[in-house]
Amino acid sequence: MKILVLGGGAQGSACAYDLVQRDDVEKVILGDVSVDDPKPFLAPYVGGKLELRAVDATDPAGVKAVMEEVDAVACALPYYFNLEMTRLAIEAGAHFCDLGGNTEIVDQQIELAEAARAEGVSVVPDCGLAPGMVNILAQGGIDALDRTDSVKIFVGGLPQDPKPPLNYQIVYSMEGVLDYYTTPVLVLEGGEVAEKEALTGLETVEFPEPVGALEAFYTAGGISRMPYRYKGTIPSMAYKTLRYPGHAHLMKGMRDLGLMDLEPVEVDGATMVPRDFFIRTVSPKLRNPEGNDLVAMRVEVSGTKEGSPHTVRYDLIDRYDPEHGVTAMERTTGYSLAATAYMQAKGIVEGGVHTPDECIPVDSFIAELANRGVNIVRSER
Repeated sequence: MKILVLGGGAQGSACAYDLVQRDDVEKVILGDVSVDDPKPFLAPYVGGKLELRAVDATDPAGVKAVMEEVDAVACALPYYFNLEMTRLAIEAGAHFCDLGGNTEIVDQQIELAEAARAEGVSVVPDCGLAPGMVNILAQGGIDALDRTDSVKIFVGGLPQDPKPPLNYQIVYSMEGVLDYYTTPVLVLEGGEVAEKEALTGLETVEFPEPVGALEAFYTAGGISRMPYRYKGTIPSMAYKTLRYPGHAHLMKGMRDLGLMDLEPVEVDGATMVPRDFFIRTVSPKLRNPEGNDLVAMRVEVSGTKEGSPHTVRYDLIDRYDPEHGVTAMERTTGYSLAATAYMQAKGIVEGGVHTPDECIPVDSFIAELANRGVNIVRSER
């Protein structure tokens, strides 16, 4: 099989790295507007199974031509490209998956379901860590119970060696982080879709040492359309971000003071956007060129099974891979995208448009990630 990965940034590079190690993947094309500086961990495969190809996402004809060469497309471009890339993949007859990031765009992709079925291809949006991995695991828990009462999802990308005051390092995009900290959060409450304020709902979640106690709070985007799918069926469902204790209080204070606002303000005759200034000032102080991050995740699904209370739980602690220079966020997000594209190319996903929880078998997904050393632990009680 041949697979195109669109986007040569952190997650796209990790996706390509996963795919080139699969024996039955004949060729991987990593396409981006510039392919002159690939990640070091890709170097051993360039010129062999991995081809670097200059692909401009703003050139539909050029993108479609490359898509016609492959069986599946894994899209790691910014979310605003996803809808157009979906249309092109369907026209090219290639399966398509992406990292998601915007529920409104996912809704528009779902409208293309009939066109995808007619071409015999599958489309799976939202295939990263959250949304993506966590949705598949949550569905695994739901399917294991006779009745589901609550779904609790916790995910955090964190530094292994936290530094004050925020005890945080950028693991993907500061712009994305601030979006999640400022956008209303969708949850299920009493079986109905409700909105919560980001950075509220604080609680403590315990992980084994040396990670220890983390704080969890509402943030947007983590489970995409799942609350709508289970409206009126599951009473409670929520996604929360994990950070070291104290982070939410500091970030909420800065947000409430207006430092994350998008409305321009005038300063000494010059106009600036507070959020842009905040990102420019803070981002350099939150980057760690050494990587050294970790991802902590817990998905807990509770209800009843055979008449008794029952809980299914999935746990993950993944760390930076120093041997190959792949961050934990790249491993958990990029490898999740790769596993989905691979299963699509294998014909495991039927034609049409489906969210990950609707179409990816949980046990197969867990096994695919385990092949890369990303080990999800399932437990029941």
